[in-house]
Order: sequence, then C-alpha cells, then structure tokens
Amino acid sequence: MAEKKENLKCPVPEETREHVKAARAEMRKSIESLLPPDYVKHRRAARKEMLMAARSMIDHALERIEEH
Repeated sequence: MAEKKENLKCPVPEETREHVKAARAEMRKSIESLLPPDYVKHRRAARKEMLMAARSMIDHALERIEEH
C-alpha cells in the first residue's frame, strides 16, 4: 500500500523526466539550426514585447481595482 502511495506522488520516474528534458533541448537546437539567426533574435524580442504588453494590461487592471 505504501508503494502505491509513492507512485501517486510522482508517477513519472526522475530518469524519464531527465530524458524528456534532454530530448526537448536537442529538439529546440535542431529547429533553431534550421532558422536564420536573425529570426531567433526577432522571435525573442517579439516574445518579450508580448510579455511586457501582458504586464501592462495586468498593471492597468490592478490600478482600476485599487481605485474602487
């Protein structure tokens, strides 16, 4: 019974998680190698801008809540 509870806490073995992480990193490298370096640079900049826009919207919403 104790064995069953341990399996429920962490159903995926740590070794499996490490392999998945490594596979994801390698997959990312392989995809990025197909793209021009400027694409990756612009993609990161666009992602940052989208996150900053989301932050701005959240800040604005918080300000409106505080006003009321």
